[in-house]
Amino acid sequence: MVLTAAAWLRGAEYDEQYTLFLTAGTARPVWPATVFPAGAVATMQAGHTTFAAIARDLRATDVHPPLYFWVASIWRSVFGPTLFAARMLSVLFGVVSVWLVGVIARRCDIRPAPAMLITLGCYGFVYTNAIARGFALAETLTLAGVALLLVRRFVIAGVCLGAACCCNYLAVFVGVAAVAVSGAWAAIPAAMPFLALDAWFFFAQHASRDGQFPPFSLWGSLVRLIQYQGAAVFGGLPLYFGGVWQIFAGSALGLVSILLVFPVVRARPWAGDFAIRLVVAAAIAPAAGLLALGAVFNNTPIELRYLSFGLPFVALLLALPFRGWNARIGLLLAVQLCGVAGLLLSSRTMQPAQAAARDAERLGGGAVVVVPSGNDGVGIVGAFGISALPTVPVLVVWPSDPILMRLEPFDLVAVAVLAQDRDSIAVLAGLHSVLVAPVWRRVAGSGSVEVFRRCSSC
Repeated sequence: MVLTAAAWLRGAEYDEQYTLFLTAGTARPVWPATVFPAGAVATMQAGHTTFAAIARDLRATDVHPPLYFWVASIWRSVFGPTLFAARMLSVLFGVVSVWLVGVIARRCDIRPAPAMLITLGCYGFVYTNAIARGFALAETLTLAGVALLLVRRFVIAGVCLGAACCCNYLAVFVGVAAVAVSGAWAAIPAAMPFLALDAWFFFAQHASRDGQFPPFSLWGSLVRLIQYQGAAVFGGLPLYFGGVWQIFAGSALGLVSILLVFPVVRARPWAGDFAIRLVVAAAIAPAAGLLALGAVFNNTPIELRYLSFGLPFVALLLALPFRGWNARIGLLLAVQLCGVAGLLLSSRTMQPAQAAARDAERLGGGAVVVVPSGNDGVGIVGAFGISALPTVPVLVVWPSDPILMRLEPFDLVAVAVLAQDRDSIAVLAGLHSVLVAPVWRRVAGSGSVEVFRRCSSC
C-alpha cells in the first residue's frame, strides 16, 4: 500500500522518461519545431521495441546496463505503457525486497518485523521502489544474493549478484563486499557473464556524461555522504521548516540518529558471527564505494538513490539491538513515518513537472506553453507532456534556437520554469532576456510557470 501510494501520488520525474521512451523504441525523440499537443508525448511513449534495439540505443545514448529495461519491456507489453504501470513493476520488486529482508533477519537472529518495518520506513527505499528505474530490481537481486550467501548457495548467489549489476552498475559495491566477507569465490564465475555484458555496455557509455557531478573533495564528499545517508533513512524533514525551526528540526533529527546508532555500535556487530558481519559489510559498501569512485574519477557521485542499495542492511543493523518493542523503536518508526508522508504528499520532495503542468493549465488561459528542451530533449519535455492535459499546446525550445523568432507568432506564452539541467537553465535565461518590456508584460506567475502577454495585445 505504501509503495503503490508513492507510485500513484508522485509526479513524473526526469529520469523516468528515458525508461518510457527507450522501451517504446524512441530513445531520443525529435520534437516538432512548431507547437504540438502535450498528448503527443504519451503517444510517442506507447510503442514497443526489441531487446536488440534497446541494447543498441542504451550503448549509444545512456549510462546504464540493459537488464532492467529488458524486463520493463516485457512488463509494459502485458500491463501497458503508462508511467504508473512502469512504476508498479518497481513496487512488485519492492514487496519482494521487504520479504527478503525478513528472510535475512531470521538467518541473522534479528527480529524480522522491526527490520522489515524499518526498511519500509526508509525514505530512500520507498522512493527507489516507486519510480520507473532499475534500482528496485537491482535491490531485490542484491538482497537475494546475500540471502543465498547466508545459506552457502554460492553459485546461485553469484547469478543474482551479477544480475543486480546488470540492472545498475553501482550494485557492484554490495556484491564485492558480500563475496569478499563470505569468501564465496565460487560466486564469481557465476557472475561473470553478467559482468562481461556490463563491460560491453560500460566502455561504450563511460564518457557520455562528463561534467554530471562536481569535482571530488574528500571533506565535501564525507559531509555529503552523511547528509544523504540521513536523508535516505529519515527523509528531508528539516526542509519542511523555515528559519530557526529548520535548525531545531535538523538538531532533533541528529539527536534521534545518535540515540539509534549508539545501541548498534555498543552491540559491536563487526565482531559478530559470519551473518552479521556480512550485513555490516553490505551496509557500508555503497558509501565506501561511492567515495572510492569519486576519488578515482575526480567527481562526487553521491546521491540519495545511489545509497539505496545499502538501506535494507542499514535497517537490519538498526533492528539488531531490539529484542522487543520499546520506545526507541517506536520513535524511529514515527520519525520515518513523517519522512515517508512527506515523500507521498509534499511538493518539496517532488520534481517540478507536475506542478508546472497544473499551473500552466490554471494560469495560462490558452497560452502556448514554452518548455525548455533540457540536455537530452527527453526528461523535461517527457515529464511535462505526460503530466499536462493532452490538449495543452507545447513549444519546445533548445539553447541554440533563435528564441525571438520562435516566439514571433504568439501573443500569449506560459514559460514552464523547469531549470533541471545545464541546457534548461540556458533556455530559461534566453527566454527571460527576450520576454521583457516594452514588447512583453508578465501577467501571471507561480514558482513553476510565468505567463507573458505581448504588449501590442494588452
